[in-house]
Amino acid sequence: HVQLVESGGGSVQAGGSLRLACVAFVDAYRVNCIGWFRQAPGREREGVAVISPQRAVSYYGDSVKGRFTISQDNVKHTLDLQMSSLTPEDTAVYYCVVLNPCSLSLASVTQWGQGTQVTVSS
Repeated sequence: HVQLVESGGGSVQAGGSLRLACVAFVDAYRVNCIGWFRQAPGREREGVAVISPQRAVSYYGDSVKGRFTISQDNVKHTLDLQMSSLTPEDTAVYYCVVLNPCSLSLASVTQWGQGTQVTVSS
């Protein structure tokens, strides 16, 4: 079982940046894929960005491409999400997740973190 602990959420004005961190106590080479999902009020959970440690590839949701960057540090056991040019539409609870297979599909998520709130004001 993988332990996922998120941090870094908060409030920011539109156009600003935030960095989320997930401490993932897992051997990266035993996990097919790890990433971030989010759930906005009144909406379904959606994939934001995921990364495959073994294949060194990452995938991004269309709404965050060019603005968000996912990165992983196997030594520190951290998974970061750098978010820039934030808009009110990015307001959501962000979850660190483990997936198999590696995709942005909700059906691929096998484990969820507790979530961290991100609020973007206009």
